[in-house]
Amino acid sequence: MSDLVYQLIEQEEKRQLEKIGLIPSENHMSPQVTGVLASCLSSKYSEGYPGKRYYEGNQIIDQLENLAIDRAKTLFGVPFANVQAYSGSPANSAIQFALLEPGDALMGMSLGGGGHLTHGHPKVTFSGTHYRSIQYELGENARIDFDRVLALAEQHQPKMIIAGTTSYPFTLDFSRFREVADAVGAWLVADTSHITGLIIGGEHPSPVPYADVIMTTTHKTLRGPRGAIILVTERGLERDPKLGGRIDKAIIPGLQGGPHNATTAGIAVALEEAAQPGFRQYAHQMRRNADTLAATLCAEGLKLVGGGTENHLMVVDLMPYGVGSGTQVAYAMDVAGMYANRNTIPDEPGSPFYPSGLRLGTPMVTTRGMKETEMAQIGRWIAQVVEHVKDEILPEDPKQRTAFVKAFKAQADQDPFLLSMRDDVKALATQFPLFQA
Repeated sequence: MSDLVYQLIEQEEKRQLEKIGLIPSENHMSPQVTGVLASCLSSKYSEGYPGKRYYEGNQIIDQLENLAIDRAKTLFGVPFANVQAYSGSPANSAIQFALLEPGDALMGMSLGGGGHLTHGHPKVTFSGTHYRSIQYELGENARIDFDRVLALAEQHQPKMIIAGTTSYPFTLDFSRFREVADAVGAWLVADTSHITGLIIGGEHPSPVPYADVIMTTTHKTLRGPRGAIILVTERGLERDPKLGGRIDKAIIPGLQGGPHNATTAGIAVALEEAAQPGFRQYAHQMRRNADTLAATLCAEGLKLVGGGTENHLMVVDLMPYGVGSGTQVAYAMDVAGMYANRNTIPDEPGSPFYPSGLRLGTPMVTTRGMKETEMAQIGRWIAQVVEHVKDEILPEDPKQRTAFVKAFKAQADQDPFLLSMRDDVKALATQFPLFQA
């Protein structure tokens, strides 16, 4: 490959192979899904829905999309599915566009508590600007306090409640969310983007009996391409028999044009893979790996938000090492060959740019075939990195932070300890392929 683009792709593949990915929202796809994404399907425009396209020549595309829809409905046990959303954020926006009017109250978990930007984060997002945002925080021990959620809902009367997270390490009680939604007559939307693979694998309760609408991305723990699925449950259709049609119209013409057909086909392949017995084993191992990693970090003296994990992710509370320490630790880990992401913690004293936490997850390492032994070693390595950089404290003066971080990164890039660890990490990582069924 001579073109620079192909050279960069080769470099990225080498990076992924030689390093250990611990970002819980990332995963590796199977060769079958990857092959579909590189097919001729990307050459076809298919604006509209099966049987109702604005372009000719979609006879086969219609079959592919209907196959993805049927597989989604069967796997999740729901009567309606839309597989066209480009990703999770536009999918959430489409649900809100379908069910809310501008100015309606929308209730979701705060970003600091573990929620997502599209769950009504105020002022700077679409959902937080066009709707009246009500954000619920965490209670004691970093868990959702449903008494407080109910009181907040009764006070503000939201039209929609979102049960979903992006950095919440514990089980979501969808039945309790249903009770709150029923108390105020709200739509209940479950955003299961992070935990869908666990739900399919029997490692997390399903929201299907409780939610009206479910949104999930198709990568993360599901191991598919970058896309999203919107599901409507029996409960949702009982409340509004036209709910599926409203979702379809919100996608197109509401927010999008033509779907990405190669992605749709990749989703169909990933859903078929998730229906196999081996996927249940994958989900179980992902949970075991998370438990081992969390236990190792705690044994090494690190503090986890809420004390542990009940799903595939955990958040390390780095406040003992200073406000904003997530920036230094995440970068130093990357130099050492392990990449995660800095993350806010509950009641974050810093900012999203300089947060005080580190988010870790086990989807990618589990897909590669790593198990408890490797998780324990990774946990020890992470603790060693934290210990190595713990005295590099972010300045309190915001004006000094940019220069501090720049100098820290330059130093870390040449740090003998981190570079030596990177060799050890590489030796472990290269024993495992990027995808191991």
